[in-house]
This record gives sequence, C-alpha cells and structure tokens, in this order.
Amino acid sequence: MKKALSLVLALVMALALVACGGGSSGSTSGGATAPAETTTPAEPATEPASPETGAQVFKLGGTGPLTGGAAIYGMAVKNAAELAVAEINAMDGDVRFELNFQDDAHDAEKAVNAYNTLKDWGMQLSLGSVTSTPCVATSAETYADRIFAITPSGSSTAVLEGKDNQFQMCFTDPNQGSASAQYIHDKALATKVAVIWKNDDVYSKGIYDTFMAAAPELGLDVVSDTTFADGSDTDFSVQIADAQSAGAELVFLPMYYTPASLIFAQAKAAGYAPIWFGVDGMDGILTLEGFDTSLAEGVMLLTPFNADADDAATRAFVEAYQAKYGEVPNQFAADAYDCVFAYKQALEQAGCTADMSAEALCDAMIAQFTTMTFDGLTGEGMTWGTDGAVTKSPKGMIIQNGAYVGLD
Repeated sequence: MKKALSLVLALVMALALVACGGGSSGSTSGGATAPAETTTPAEPATEPASPETGAQVFKLGGTGPLTGGAAIYGMAVKNAAELAVAEINAMDGDVRFELNFQDDAHDAEKAVNAYNTLKDWGMQLSLGSVTSTPCVATSAETYADRIFAITPSGSSTAVLEGKDNQFQMCFTDPNQGSASAQYIHDKALATKVAVIWKNDDVYSKGIYDTFMAAAPELGLDVVSDTTFADGSDTDFSVQIADAQSAGAELVFLPMYYTPASLIFAQAKAAGYAPIWFGVDGMDGILTLEGFDTSLAEGVMLLTPFNADADDAATRAFVEAYQAKYGEVPNQFAADAYDCVFAYKQALEQAGCTADMSAEALCDAMIAQFTTMTFDGLTGEGMTWGTDGAVTKSPKGMIIQNGAYVGLD
C-alpha cells in the first residue's frame, strides 16, 4: 500500500512539474508558446513606442556615417530623426515609429551590410543612406526588396535613376549646380570663377557638371577648373595657385567640408582670399573638430535650411535640438526631421497599418508622395515628381562670426 501511494505521489509531482513549465515543451504557465531564442540583429536607436490602443508602430531604418570623417553628417541625421520620432510618439495620433539607425562609415559596402542588418530587423520604411555613394548602393537594395525610401541627403541622381520607390528630401546634385551658378549671377558676386571639385565622388561630379553647363549661359567665366581624388586630397597648393594666378574672384567648391577646410587653411597661407561659395555638403564645417572657424568667415553656400530663421517651427526645432544635443542643427538634421514627419503625413493620409507588408507600404508611399504637398522646416509647399526629386526653394547663407546667417 505504501509503495502504491508513493507511486501516486510521484506521478502527481511529475504532472505538476510539466504544468509549471518544468518540462521541455517550451510553454509558459499561461499556455502561450515561448519563442525560440534568437539573436537580435540590431538594437533600435529609439525605444519601441508604447502606443495607445489602435496606434500603429512602423519600423523605420536608415544608414549613415556615425564614425569616420563624415560622421558630422550621419550624426546630424540620426539625432534629428530620433528627435522627430520622439515628438511623434508623444503625440495623440495613430502613427508611431521605432527607429533603427546603423553606421555605414561613408562606405558603400558597409552601407549594404548595414541595410541587410535592418532588413533582418524587419524594417518597413527607410531613410536610405546619408551620403551619396552609399545611398546609390542601398537604393539598389531597397528597390529590389520593394522597401520605400526617402533619403535626407543622398543627393546624387543615381540614387533615383530607374527606381520608382526612391525619393529625396534634399536637392539633387544637378539642381545644386545650376542653382549655385544662378545665385552667383543674380547677386553679381563675380564674373571670373574658379572651380575645385572631386572627380571620384558622384556628389561632387554631379554638381560640377551642371554648374559648368550653366556658367557660360549666365556670363560666368570659369578661369580655373582643377580637380582631385582620394589619395590627393590633403595638398591643394596646385589648385589654389591655379585659381589665384587666373585672377578668380570667387572659388566654387562642390564638395564636403573636410577637403574644404584644408583648402581654406592653405589658401590663407598662400595669401589668397577670394569669395568662397559652397554647397550643402559644406554645412557642418563649423562643428568640425579642430577646425579654426575663422577660416570659414564669409563662406557662402546654398541650403534649404537656415537655423537663424525666425519662424516658429524653425525656432522650436533649433531649441529642442540644442537642448538635447548641445549644438545648432545643420541642414542635414533639418532634412532628416522633415523626412520623418513627411512619412507621418503620408502614412496617415493613406490609412496605413503596421501589419502591412513592406511592399504594400511601398505602393502606398509612392502614391502619397507623388500627389501630396508637405510643409516642413526645409520648405513650404514641397512636392515630389514621379522621379522622386523634390521641388522646393534654396536659401543663401553666409558664415559670419562663427555662425550661419541667412542672406535671403
């Protein structure tokens, strides 16, 4: 009898262990199936939103240089996107975002690897890549995977060409080149112009090509046309001497701020002080580590955003950005902020839900972006063509006393 009772007790204890999850079935005490352990491919840059009932949380990803020489651009985009997501997630609306932003170190191969990490994470919508060469590479991937992308700053036309789901918040390179020539002409800044450009960079070459096409039509005499490439981008004495000896009154620099900072320093050492005119890649030079900002005094550039503007939206953005990140936001930050809010508008207008596939969301975003009008920090009444290019007006800026000041 005692043996029988012992067997019964043993059986009861065994059943109790199974019911409490002590067996290998993987079930919880609530009866739900526990997921198998997985390795999270990427930690999101923002905490997942905790929406009210009915709100939709969309997975938004992007890549940019968070390390290396172009990190100022990538960090500006990441920071502003995080700020926009936080503001949207705090609103009483139906759209929320979970943001995951990956470092691509301004390298095309690393950008594709970062994109694949985001795809494994479940990215539904993309901010593309920050700089043009990586963005060309990742745009091919988003096109093949039918994930909609709008880049804040990947301005090369190659980002858009042949891809119906690629859009830009920034000006395209051709627009920057022709607009710069037009601005120099309209403001009568100079007639004799020199151009220094980077021949192995799609961003620089794209702007250069359209500037050179527009210049003679506007009566601008390009008296010096010199170039450089990776490996020869630290000594600009030849280019500076050529512009100086040709009597160039203005030097146009379609390039990023790192080589420009060296040109400014070496030109000063050579006693050459022309008008310097840059493009949106120059935005950020004032926060370049170790740079003497006095060297950029008087530098002009075209940009869609002026942090010095006194409208309420710009003031609120600049104050919030400075409070969180301790610096004045540049144009890359403003474009990124606009990208996230443009997504919010498009998703709401299309009635999208977070359970839609990336392909279905892609179709909805194409339909919205090609028909809607958007008011943002970088322009009012913005529209997009079926080619993905944005239509908005540039603003002239000048660096004075270590700060960007609007010219228009």
